[in-house]
Amino acid sequence: MQTTTENILNVTLLEPKQKHPTIFVRFDELSEGESLTLHNDHDPKPLYYQLLGERGNIFEWEYLEQGPEWWKVKISKRIFGENDETLGQIAAKDLRKAQVFKKYGLDFCCGGKKTVKEACAEKGLDVTKVEQELQHADKLPSSRPIPYDDWSLDFLSDYIVNTHHSYVRKNLPDIKAYAEKVMKVHGKYHPELIRINQLVQEVNAELTAHLVKEEKVLFPYIKELVAAKNNTQLLHAAHFETVQNPINMMEMEHELVGKNLDEIRELSNNYLLPEDACASYSLLYRMLDEFEEDLHLHIHLENNILFPKALEIEKQLKN
Repeated sequence: MQTTTENILNVTLLEPKQKHPTIFVRFDELSEGESLTLHNDHDPKPLYYQLLGERGNIFEWEYLEQGPEWWKVKISKRIFGENDETLGQIAAKDLRKAQVFKKYGLDFCCGGKKTVKEACAEKGLDVTKVEQELQHADKLPSSRPIPYDDWSLDFLSDYIVNTHHSYVRKNLPDIKAYAEKVMKVHGKYHPELIRINQLVQEVNAELTAHLVKEEKVLFPYIKELVAAKNNTQLLHAAHFETVQNPINMMEMEHELVGKNLDEIRELSNNYLLPEDACASYSLLYRMLDEFEEDLHLHIHLENNILFPKALEIEKQLKN
């Protein structure tokens, strides 16, 4: 065993049957916040899953080097009370990481309350690979990111209405019309278009009512919360008692629309056009793809930033 003040364990110096038991002993000796760095001659990924299974989600796993001769992994013991960040929290802090979630089909908006480990487990994904790409996303160049997480909630509410609600109202009628048109022309040979048209009509009906509820009920109350926090006006009692109630409804409706768009993407094979697709067919798929992209950001801003912060303000005001 090779030990240094940096707490390094060279696993290659151990007998095979002693490797994992020794690592577990060394890990168990760590205090919260301390780390152990393993040096190995192959990827110790199986250890990750064994450690997770036998010790639970109490560690961080970071590759420092990945072959071809040496694999070096830093294993840190979590500080008690610190939980894994959710997909939504990660995306709220750095939207570049949302591209990693999109790549692997991880829902960071409607499904944003799951941790990376939970979301990967549900989809059978290699969590070590996803977490590694999230670490690398920190190093990606970025044109000045929009600081959504820093905005006041009244400003963010107005931004959502002026940017995303306006986008929905402008584009959804055209998507609805083209979905019906393309179904009538091509539905005989591409029966999936019948279901796609039905799903589009459902999205249209759901969002049309949804936007009004946000603009007439929820967002004005969130602005009242901000004003009360800033001591510029008193907070009036709301008929829904707590902002959690309309938020629950909005999140449920977000999930319904998200599931519809997920089904559309699956039915269309990720918007893959058939050989006999006409210009309208192509335009429909392009509009749906762009609409889904905008909706992901739209729901992310609400579910992962606006709503949690509104709940926190209300909690502070009522305590």
